[in-house]
Amino acid sequence: MTRAAVLGAGSWGTTFAKVLADAGCDVTLHARRPELAKAITEDGENRDYLPGVRLPEALHATADAGEALLDAEIVVLAVPSQSLRENLTGWTPLLPGDATLLSLMKGIELGTTKRMSEVICEVTGARPERVAALSGPNLAREIAEEQPAATVIACSDSGRAATLQAACHTPYFRPYTNPDIVGCELGGAIKNVIALACGIAEGLGFGDNTRASLITRGLAETARLGMVLGAELTTFAGLAGMGDLVATCSSPLSRNRTFGEKLGQGMSVEEVQQSTRQTAEGVKSCRSVLDLARAHDVYVPLTEAVVRVCHEGEAPAQMVKEIMSREAKPE
Repeated sequence: MTRAAVLGAGSWGTTFAKVLADAGCDVTLHARRPELAKAITEDGENRDYLPGVRLPEALHATADAGEALLDAEIVVLAVPSQSLRENLTGWTPLLPGDATLLSLMKGIELGTTKRMSEVICEVTGARPERVAALSGPNLAREIAEEQPAATVIACSDSGRAATLQAACHTPYFRPYTNPDIVGCELGGAIKNVIALACGIAEGLGFGDNTRASLITRGLAETARLGMVLGAELTTFAGLAGMGDLVATCSSPLSRNRTFGEKLGQGMSVEEVQQSTRQTAEGVKSCRSVLDLARAHDVYVPLTEAVVRVCHEGEAPAQMVKEIMSREAKPE
């Protein structure tokens, strides 16, 4: 039986721990708060992040990272992307020597513009082939309710990718493998930024044509940056690209889309943040995505627009006006 540790007991971390347990793994979920870990273990439910979802009896939760990581063959990292470096610095001495490190995070680090796999390698000293990333149309609530979904596991080591694939394959969760970790991580990070734009448009009262236009042009931004950074173009046509983008931009379950919708309705960034305990990764990552694009001279007008609204005080309606009136470029 494969031993897996999931570090991070938010909605997606808890959901993926359930997937692993349903696939037959021995799973320990690490929660930062002891009272949450105790409640998950005793009640079989994470009422803070997944109320109403019954968790497998085999899933154990703990607030002790050392206990969670003991003899783990797979270590799943499911914390907010901007907190990864700090958390991982404390966890690194506890990591089993050859465990596969799987990132569920979808963001670009502020300041360094590093992808999550790059942060993992830098902090832990792990070889790149030990690190994998999971990305796709993976709205946590639907998967926790066992609605059919697919995902991509990206890893340069095909053997590790296959092991991870087997470890999380259930009747309701279908993983595929892909060696293009750059493309998968970029698709996962940038789709949050585009989802904010789609949410803003929704909040302003715009409809399907607007959303489809933003999704399509957002995919073009993602692909332009990805190609410069060495990603495979076909990745962006798959689950980790278009699939994840469509789900995140369209679903009311999407944190980033919902956050953007509230901005479009007139709330400030601070007001929206105070209204939810969930992390909308795109709010912070939009700045690092823009920094990364500018460092490589890549044109990303939608990302620029989201940064102006989230961090420079621009009104959402003005954002739309500027997007529509900017100089036209070839498709």
